[in-house]
Amino acid sequence: MPRLTRRHFIAATTATASAAAWTAASPTAWAAAPDRPGPDPYERIARAAAMNWRRLPTGWQDAPFLADGRLGAQLYQGRTANTLKLMLSHTEVQDQRGQWRGGIGFSRLPIGHFTLTLAGDVTAVDWTLDPYDAELRGTVTTTSGSLAFTALVHNDTSTLLVSTRPSPGEEAAAWTFQWLPAATTRTSGKPEDYTPNPDPTVTDSHVQQPLIAGGGWTTAWRERRAGTGRLLAAHVAYRASGDVADTTRAAHDRVDRALTTDPDEQVEHHRRWWHRFYHRSLLSVPDKRLQAFYVLQLYKLAAATRAGGPTISEWGPWFPEIGNNWTAVWWNLNVQIGMAPIHGSNHLELDSVTSTFARYEKNLPTSVPAAYRDGESYALGHPSDWQLRAGDTYDVGAPGSDHVSDNFGNLTWAMHNVWQTYAHTQDTAVLRDTLFPILTNAINFYAHFLHEGPDGKLHLLQTRSPEYANAEDCTYDLSLIRWGARTLLQTARILRTDHPKAPLWRDIATRLTPYAEDPAAGVMIGKDVPLADSHRHHSHLLWLYPLRERSWDRPADRDVMARSMAHWVSMQQLWHGYSYATASSMYSVMDEPEKALDFLTFFTDLGVVADCAMTPNTMYREGRNFALESPLSAAQSMLDMAVQSHEGVLKVFPSVSDRWPDASFAALRTQGAFLVDADREAGRTRSVRVHSEAGAPLTLEHGIRGDISVRDDRGRQLHWRETAPGRITVQLPRGATASITPKNSPVAAPRDVPSLGDRAGWGLP
Repeated sequence: MPRLTRRHFIAATTATASAAAWTAASPTAWAAAPDRPGPDPYERIARAAAMNWRRLPTGWQDAPFLADGRLGAQLYQGRTANTLKLMLSHTEVQDQRGQWRGGIGFSRLPIGHFTLTLAGDVTAVDWTLDPYDAELRGTVTTTSGSLAFTALVHNDTSTLLVSTRPSPGEEAAAWTFQWLPAATTRTSGKPEDYTPNPDPTVTDSHVQQPLIAGGGWTTAWRERRAGTGRLLAAHVAYRASGDVADTTRAAHDRVDRALTTDPDEQVEHHRRWWHRFYHRSLLSVPDKRLQAFYVLQLYKLAAATRAGGPTISEWGPWFPEIGNNWTAVWWNLNVQIGMAPIHGSNHLELDSVTSTFARYEKNLPTSVPAAYRDGESYALGHPSDWQLRAGDTYDVGAPGSDHVSDNFGNLTWAMHNVWQTYAHTQDTAVLRDTLFPILTNAINFYAHFLHEGPDGKLHLLQTRSPEYANAEDCTYDLSLIRWGARTLLQTARILRTDHPKAPLWRDIATRLTPYAEDPAAGVMIGKDVPLADSHRHHSHLLWLYPLRERSWDRPADRDVMARSMAHWVSMQQLWHGYSYATASSMYSVMDEPEKALDFLTFFTDLGVVADCAMTPNTMYREGRNFALESPLSAAQSMLDMAVQSHEGVLKVFPSVSDRWPDASFAALRTQGAFLVDADREAGRTRSVRVHSEAGAPLTLEHGIRGDISVRDDRGRQLHWRETAPGRITVQLPRGATASITPKNSPVAAPRDVPSLGDRAGWGLP
């Protein structure tokens, strides 16, 4: 058995740290250690995004957060002045009573929290959440002494590890665990006969929580000591069915292994994954608060979800202690926009959307009304659980009926995320195994409700534009149907396959009615239904972004895009966070970089509208409710400023504000399976480097002024052709790289660009 030594615990006065020992050293000290080279730009940028706390956080809205895609933890003040609370939660832990709609029957359930009881009252804190190591480190000062700690949720084992070392006066500081009732916190639609799950079985080392429907979970924990130092390990094991005793054995086994494995070895494995994660891409801008924000959203995404695991619910793996109504997975916008940044940031290892649909396609027919369950129709209700179940007795309804919901477009919109995975990788298995069969049945369901009008066009029965109004020929649904039909035809060509439904798709693509338009206000909600009031949801503009049915590159499209956008943004009274993030992306694809930056920074500077705002730890609140999607979608807004790829054209720095003279990025992923590096200095693009993973045709809008050189990695000239000012085509085989610079200039290396000035960091400085 490995010997637990004092070096595995924190020394309150530690000044340096090795790459192996788990210590409380600052990131700067760690990077400068003798056995560690100086930080490269990837590490430098990630460490610079660290959040700091000089005030005691009070709850999820300002607390540091840790997770590994399943197990989550948040640290904040306890109920008394001498306690801290470490909230424990798990993204898979949910109820299994499908007789009720998903938000109740498959509701996320609270687990509980550890309480650290100190001898004295807390007087000060000095905490740092280092995203590069995915660790929380710091000290707590009390009226009796102090306590240093380091905490992480281990990436490989999904185990919480907290190392503490007290000063004299705080040697008795100890952890206790308090379970929370296994009952939904959702009140909307809660049935009168709802019964909480039974109380758990409690021992001094675990809480075993059974579920009425079978299965359940166990939270197990144990400490090891070295002198006055302690190492706490905790694990949550969950089973959806079967004997809950199995979870108890599994949880204890994981805890035992954590405490009998060399802590340095565990931490090294944990850090290794996260360090590789941050080296997959880089984005640097002169607004260092925004740069840190972007890094923290990548950290949050990797903490919240992984390919093969649950996709993001409204809370990710975290649980607001008092809960709220958003107890499940929301598919009418939230997942789609929250998961958008994984493609451009080159983090497909987080693509839980594609893996979720590949794994749980079998559950999609259950959201279809019984009358339309023909074996060829799919739908997706919300709220659902992470297995795509919205409740055994719930379906999305039928267009044109008395049961019209805002769920009709959920599945097709989610398939756009899956399509983006294909587009950014050129992996035809994504099309063949997931997108093609599911999108086929999603459009089949819609096709039941299309009919030919007197004008010879195909029209849609009444549906609902999410959160706004019912309408025939609803723009939201029409845009998804049109995109779906065209994408199915394109997919069939790529896969070189015939399909009996292909004539239907061609008919839809050809004859689907245009969107209802107002001469002044642009595209409307639907037939005879204008956008008359402020609306947070951009559902009626989905055709503009992200579907990008119209393109600013085509002058004929610009008028309707500009009118529609101007009308939506003229009424911001009821906008929420994602409204501003989406508006920023929309302005980026409309060549309006200054507006794009203004909308982004209003949100990231914690602007408040309709009692909604981002919080100091980059989470997001609507009233007192917790949600993840808005800050995550703002990371996509930054990607849209740096690089865009659409309709076969790759654009570098297409929407960078004049207020940002410098910018740099590396290994951002685009459609066509290209990895792109680029550098901008003093307002001029000085180099672009494009690596082709799939050999797709490359048309590049490089943005370099004057004559250019186009070379391969060995410096040899490549054949290229200019197709428009600043736009070239290059033959780039699979695995090849092209570097584009001003004539005879060197290729710029990825860098952390200079700051425009000091701005407050994130956390509670």
